Amino acid sequence: MAVKHSRFDRFLLSINVIFLTLAVLIVVVPLVYIVVASFMDPTVLLNKGLSFRISDWSLEGYQKILSNPAMLRGFGNSVFYSAAFAIVTVMVSVCAGYALSDQRLAGRHFFMTLFIITMFFGGGLIPTYLLVRQLGMLNTVWAVIIPGAVNVWNIILSRTFFKGVPKELKEAANVDGASDAGIFFRIVLPLSKPIIFVLALYAFVGQWNSFFDAMIYLEDSKLHPLQLVLRSILIQNQAAPGMISDQLAMNELKRLSEMIKYSAIVISSLPLLVMYPFFQKYFEKGVMVGSLK
Repeated sequence: MAVKHSRFDRFLLSINVIFLTLAVLIVVVPLVYIVVASFMDPTVLLNKGLSFRISDWSLEGYQKILSNPAMLRGFGNSVFYSAAFAIVTVMVSVCAGYALSDQRLAGRHFFMTLFIITMFFGGGLIPTYLLVRQLGMLNTVWAVIIPGAVNVWNIILSRTFFKGVPKELKEAANVDGASDAGIFFRIVLPLSKPIIFVLALYAFVGQWNSFFDAMIYLEDSKLHPLQLVLRSILIQNQAAPGMISDQLAMNELKRLSEMIKYSAIVISSLPLLVMYPFFQKYFEKGVMVGSLK
């Protein structure tokens, strides 16, 4: 049955459509520009702008990046760092959140207060660097994975989610003789897929886009993640105008920098675009359940 809207309702719906259309355009237009620009000949892009003619397109940018041996090594490092970081972060967040959600835990309010304090106050870069060095993690993969593994916001989301798990399930399992560990692993965790996938996605994306920790703690270039490798490639292909007197060399350097820039953005974003559809069905449910109560 068709719903009849008043004139004011139709006005509000029209305003909503306009704002949603603008929001979509704000998101889609830059994406289309970057993807198309990554396939274009840099000379045509610089002189004429975007072109959808196949004759103006080129794969030279991708060839330049993929021919660099550091790219594949950096890609593999980023996949390992992101996956390992997501696993460690989810394990810590889920275990801590489940323990803090149990009213039988003595001092849980005290521990939660300590966690929250760390959200507002931190030691800073230099004390953190000294700590990482004293722990012997400099120039190792653990320097990228361990320092940020405890995320208080993820713990709060996990705790809120576990508070929503019906206590009758735990009581029934307890009557059947299940231990606390058995209840957690056999009953609670299978029901926690939404929040687990959401936390894993947050952690994976955050680590995938990160390069600062690797730049500070990793001296060996073989351990550098993809983002740091791309940063190095872009810096190597940029120079100030006063540094090069030959105009032809300057134009070629500018062309090469423009060609690599957009291709690097697409390559670094591709794994996340491929992964997101598989997490989408859990994403909305996990965010909503973990943010309620």
